[in-house]
Amino acid sequence: MAKTLRWALPALLGTAVAALWEIPVAFGGRPDPERMRRSPQFHDGRFRNLAPPLVQPARARDLVGEMVFGKQQRKPTGPVPLVPPAAPADEGLHITWYGHASSLIEIDGRKVLVDPVWGERVSPSRFVGPKRMHRPPHQLSELPELDVIIVSHDHYDHLDRPTVVRLAKTQSAPFVVPLGVGAHLRRWRIPAERIIELDWDETVSVGGVEVTAAAAQHFSGRAFTRNNTLWASWIVARSGRKVFYTADSGYFDGYRTIGEKYGPFDAAIVQIGAYHPAWPDIHMTPEEGVAAHLDVRGGLLIPVHWGTFRLAMHGWAEPAERVWREAKAHEVALAVPRPGERIDVDAPKPVDPWWQPIG
Repeated sequence: MAKTLRWALPALLGTAVAALWEIPVAFGGRPDPERMRRSPQFHDGRFRNLAPPLVQPARARDLVGEMVFGKQQRKPTGPVPLVPPAAPADEGLHITWYGHASSLIEIDGRKVLVDPVWGERVSPSRFVGPKRMHRPPHQLSELPELDVIIVSHDHYDHLDRPTVVRLAKTQSAPFVVPLGVGAHLRRWRIPAERIIELDWDETVSVGGVEVTAAAAQHFSGRAFTRNNTLWASWIVARSGRKVFYTADSGYFDGYRTIGEKYGPFDAAIVQIGAYHPAWPDIHMTPEEGVAAHLDVRGGLLIPVHWGTFRLAMHGWAEPAERVWREAKAHEVALAVPRPGERIDVDAPKPVDPWWQPIG
């Protein structure tokens, strides 16, 4: 036993040191406030929403009790069905959902990866934090050659350091991010020439794809400081085709403005999960997701931000069930893909409630 402990102790110490080292690195860099001042959203050293989000402290106090005594089925009861990779599409408009918010937009041969998170946990540490409820349906090595990688904001479930570092090594595409998020990438030694930072309503053309950052109602922060980087929704356009991605956001009047300025869209990738009454203006409910989709004139609705990581107290399958019901009530075209499944935006199949047997 003593000999076993003598051999195991260095390994345990090494793991502990690695764990302590990786946390401050995962926090990322510190944005330069002087560079942020060009943004109309930046005031008194912080980025602001168009209107202050509402927080309900009384509801927040109920979270602990709900966490312990809530009866929701918060995990799938069986394996989540995964779809293997398909050959890249060189024509048309296709969207593949990998789980949570990670999605691939194939738009007339160009490939745009959104919020890639392949990590086991969404946390600064590999040992604690929300853990995957299904494995990634495709390996990073199975991705096609990318033209653009978009990161919507700097929360761990949208910006995963190991994934970003791996993509920087295996792909040549630039990273398009909101103002300030580039500081995290530079800390992780992503070359500066591969980082493009945008404010709301700014557009960049990369490889024949136009990428525009637009307003969202959310917040940011990876360590102990909030809102020193910007958050955004996103428009991806090429050859007259357009896709809108809400990213994380509460429902707000800005969606109607986005629809008037940039819509209509062929498809909208809409956040519908991780909601709770305690933070009504931070994440949308499924019903609000449908309302946002209608406001922006979103075409085909593809719901995301559910099913992979448990980030709220609602049932695992509840977001899919509620968005399906609400979409039918408003005659909204809907696709609910399995993780890894590619959707042909011009010829979507009828909704198959694959989540029900395991929800």
